Amino acid sequence: MSGHPAARRTVLKGAALAGAAGLGVAACSTESKLGHAEVPTPTAPVDLGAADAVPVGGAKLYREQRLVVSCPAVGQYKAFSAQCTHAGCVLDKLEGTEGNCPCHGSRFDVTTGKAIVGPATVPLPEVPITAEGGKLVAGPKKA
Repeated sequence: MSGHPAARRTVLKGAALAGAAGLGVAACSTESKLGHAEVPTPTAPVDLGAADAVPVGGAKLYREQRLVVSCPAVGQYKAFSAQCTHAGCVLDKLEGTEGNCPCHGSRFDVTTGKAIVGPATVPLPEVPITAEGGKLVAGPKKA
């Protein structure tokens, strides 16, 4: 009969660990399609500085502003949120025009916003951008 309490403890520990593992899986859920990003795009204009800081045919990550900007041709710019659509982490680096999420390894084409490696499946949200007087301004226009 002394074997029963030990077996019961083992079963209870296993149940507790399984429950904790379930919480971990729930934390990585992609239900929202935007991860934990409550506001993934700017709600006011954001000055990004000199337009020529973004190379033609390339891209630049503005990590502090949570934005990534590409320049497909001289004077043309596209901007996207740099907040991963899986869990809301901010992209940490660019390799060419591919953005990397440090949290779970998602990768995005920063010229289109498209998720190219999961777990993210939803593209990065596009952000309006204008070049004014040699400077880039992202987000909604001033009212």
